[in-house]
Amino acid sequence: MPRIHIYDTTLRDGSQGEGINFSLQDKLLITRRLDELGVDFIEGGYPLSNPKDFEYFQEVRKLPLKHARVTAFGMTRRKNVVPAEDTCLKALLDSQADVITLVGKTWDLHVREVLGASLEENLRMIGDSVRHCKEHGREVLYDAEHFFDGFKNNPEYALQTLRAAKMAGASVLILCDTNGGTLPDDLARTVRRVVEALPDVEIGIHCHNDSDVAVANTLAAVTCGARHVQGTINGIGERCGNVDLVTTIANLSLKMGHDVLQPGSVGRLTELSRYVYEIANMNFRGNQPFVGVSAFAHKGGMHAHGIARTTASYEHIDPALIGNERRILISELSGQASVLAKTAKYQVGDRALMSKILNQIQDMEHQGYEFEAAEASFDLLVKKAVGKYQPKFERLSYRVNVETDRDGKTVTEATVKVRVDGKIEHTVSEGDGPVNALDGALRKALRPFYPSLDQMHLADYKVRVVNARAESAARVRVVIEWRDGGQVWGTVGVSENIIEASWLALVDSFEYKLFQDEQK
Repeated sequence: MPRIHIYDTTLRDGSQGEGINFSLQDKLLITRRLDELGVDFIEGGYPLSNPKDFEYFQEVRKLPLKHARVTAFGMTRRKNVVPAEDTCLKALLDSQADVITLVGKTWDLHVREVLGASLEENLRMIGDSVRHCKEHGREVLYDAEHFFDGFKNNPEYALQTLRAAKMAGASVLILCDTNGGTLPDDLARTVRRVVEALPDVEIGIHCHNDSDVAVANTLAAVTCGARHVQGTINGIGERCGNVDLVTTIANLSLKMGHDVLQPGSVGRLTELSRYVYEIANMNFRGNQPFVGVSAFAHKGGMHAHGIARTTASYEHIDPALIGNERRILISELSGQASVLAKTAKYQVGDRALMSKILNQIQDMEHQGYEFEAAEASFDLLVKKAVGKYQPKFERLSYRVNVETDRDGKTVTEATVKVRVDGKIEHTVSEGDGPVNALDGALRKALRPFYPSLDQMHLADYKVRVVNARAESAARVRVVIEWRDGGQVWGTVGVSENIIEASWLALVDSFEYKLFQDEQK
């Protein structure tokens, strides 16, 4: 199968997503990671839009990139302005990027109503801009904005815009579904017609996800002849986002057999996905195909039983191919097969013990516990049941004090007393709330013995009432999610007292982290 060139626009199009703001350092870190995996083009941004993007192009030249080519993005010249005097084209050339991506108007509606230009002038704007950048020694990729809407409204003119870019020297013509409203069948028909009309130039595809079919559209375009794919890591971007390059690359490689990235890099897509989430300070999307923590998670007893017999029974690929892992979820829906699968690493074949664990799980869930999002707590439960649990510290007492002064300022203080290696540690810490204060005090007590605890960070904290009929005396369930590098785990605590529930989940988190460190 032919090679598909991967063009990443996380740093430009992706940064336009709501709540996403990459620093200069963030952009450089992501650039290095994308290059390591073998992404062909990395779009750094529009150098005229802000000082950070301008500085990015100065700094990225200092990186020892081995494969990727960094591209500068900008628009065709303004109407009635010669290319040499156009500020956008000047900024693109001044960026010193050896590849320039120019976006131009394809939809005659936009030409008339947005640009206020004639159709002929728009064609000249495209040709002049591409030619000007080529004359300055740059490779030019041409993004045909709103191509599918434009083609639907005026197919002949849409093709003329592509021909203008091609004749001026553009090496790739990218068809953009800018509004994200085209469905796969319509998109495939259009791409096929473009490939037939322009057989001697590389065609690319750039899809947005407003109809939730961006991946399907991109794969359809490749099937119809596109050989260049643009998108963002995890599908971040404006409105509903761009096509998710992670899912797209996985499908292109593992399902369609295309050559993408560097050899072996597909197996690092899970790592890449989570790295970008971390840099963007976003929560992982659990149900993200291929790389999500739920992508290969099995909850029902029948599913776990089938997986135990043959993994292909309920998995479309081996999760290891993508760098992910299989998870057997534990809940009241679980059967012994689920418990056996989860406890296989302990090499305990005692069915009676497994039944005991399952009964305990069901009793605890009846009390309000839930282990689907708290596998670390379940792991500790099993360790205790099979006699392999040796606590790293002993809780003696804790106290949380919350005071409010006349001005309404709240001060929270936690005191913790624990025994570690026979020594009693008595520490105090202030925090923004009870959990933060308890976390600080417990870390202070344990840090001299376990400095690696500084590597774990709270990622999410959730509270839910589990027996609402008891009103304010109801039990609450606290689930805390933690991160340690690329690893993520959750713990749970249940109590009528929200601070005690939080403490139980907090202690499980610290214990689990320390047990994991022992296994490294």
